[in-house]
Amino acid sequence: ESFTHQDYLDEIIKTNYGEGLPDLSLYYHLPYCDTLCYFCGCNMLITRNRDRVKEYIKYVKKEIDLLRAYILTGRKVSQLHWGGGTPTHLRPDEINDLASYIKSSFNFKDSAEGGSENGCEIDPRELTREHLEALRNNGFNRISMGVQDFNEKVQKAVNRIQPEDITRQTVAWVRELGFSSINLDLMYGLPFQTINSFSETVDKIIDISPDRIAVFNYAHLPWMKKHMALIHTEDLPKPGVKLDILKMTIEKLTSAGYVFIGMDHFAKPGDELAVALNEKKLYRNFQGYSTHAGTDLYSMGITAISQLNNIYTQNFKTEKEYYNSIDNDTLPIAKGYKLSDDDHLRRDVIMKLMCDFELNMNSVEEKYKIDFKNYFSWGLNNLKQFEEDNLVSIKDNKITVTEMGKLLIRNIAINFDKYIENKEDTAKYSKTI
Repeated sequence: ESFTHQDYLDEIIKTNYGEGLPDLSLYYHLPYCDTLCYFCGCNMLITRNRDRVKEYIKYVKKEIDLLRAYILTGRKVSQLHWGGGTPTHLRPDEINDLASYIKSSFNFKDSAEGGSENGCEIDPRELTREHLEALRNNGFNRISMGVQDFNEKVQKAVNRIQPEDITRQTVAWVRELGFSSINLDLMYGLPFQTINSFSETVDKIIDISPDRIAVFNYAHLPWMKKHMALIHTEDLPKPGVKLDILKMTIEKLTSAGYVFIGMDHFAKPGDELAVALNEKKLYRNFQGYSTHAGTDLYSMGITAISQLNNIYTQNFKTEKEYYNSIDNDTLPIAKGYKLSDDDHLRRDVIMKLMCDFELNMNSVEEKYKIDFKNYFSWGLNNLKQFEEDNLVSIKDNKITVTEMGKLLIRNIAINFDKYIENKEDTAKYSKTI
């Protein structure tokens, strides 16, 4: 079934009516980077052309104007995120320009209402204190940045030279300026990594003591991202070594007091993610784990993905298409998808497994009026392999993911996704490592 621009507008207007309107979550994709990191899987563009950046900011502001016209004025923003690319490729004055425009265009929750969670991804290699001051002065309170690995040989192999002292200086600035939270990203599976070398990096990260840590698995996909071919396959650690690195990382971080949130994420016990995990209020969208369930996510910029209750949309992927659409006073939607009743059911099941690591089949049956074991017979049959390997427990109409199973939660949850049903390798989980 085709998805039209009008379908998107109709859904936006629907969200403006009813009791207890959901908060807004805003995402801005700022795709530009100064240099190419060979491992990068993001939608990014390498440029040093400042006019190109200024032009993009101009069009993002135009997109804001187009979208804002359809959203009820009184609705509040509880979450804002800038991602990329490298948002801090923008200069401090450009950060001020875009951030102030966003603030003037939407209503953000004030402190009496709990405030809003405003996060930005940064790159310490091209960062000044003035960049952080611009972010802080515009209400940003969370910072996330990549480290990947402190090992110099690894850094050279992936073309990301980021000395430890630069990272530590950036963290110091973030804390001095009063940001409430900092997240550091690590990546395992990069060239020349060993258990011992990565262990040294993890020890240094623990010493830096960020509030959150993400530990991503490098997926070598040169047929999808051509620049990944610059990484030599023979230099990558073998799957067994990657698994050992991951186990070591989890053991070190949990021993240091971090809570394993799931999949790639760790947080200090008092962090909102850890609290939400304990209270079974965790949520997940395409950006990762969050405590803001039920918001309407509006994303702006090229390739940006929006999520409302009944639809997903994605913006055009090139600047030219994006600009042309906006010049025609049309929201720059390249494609979209309307969720069916079955999609809602499966999204709910997958979300419960990925966030709570358990699922009560009876509760799902009552909510959706189905026979769970019959409806999901294919997926449950696949889970027998995971049960034999002590990755899940299935008894008393309840699916429980074990501690080891949490490492492979993607592969467990995917068995309830109809769009991959009947594919040969669905139940296999070695590829995750």
